Amino acid sequence: MRFAPPLAALVLFLAVAPAAHADTPVPPEQKAKVEAMLRQEGFTKWSEIELDDGMIEVDDAVDAAGKTFDLKLDPNTLAIVKRKAE
Repeated sequence: MRFAPPLAALVLFLAVAPAAHADTPVPPEQKAKVEAMLRQEGFTKWSEIELDDGMIEVDDAVDAAGKTFDLKLDPNTLAIVKRKAE
């Protein structure tokens, strides 16, 4: 039974690892501010707003011309720091 402790550790790691990298919902008050900023910047709809790696991520933001982008925002200023066309 030499493999039991390392195998148990691996199983535990694999069970916990996805939770550590999961995106976190943005608090409702901050989400409202992000949505207001997106409208001000000319975006008409988006699919998700979440926190990931210390940044706010907005998935599938559609601008007035109908182009779709994934956005990364600074969580303090809400400035768009990265805009990736889809």
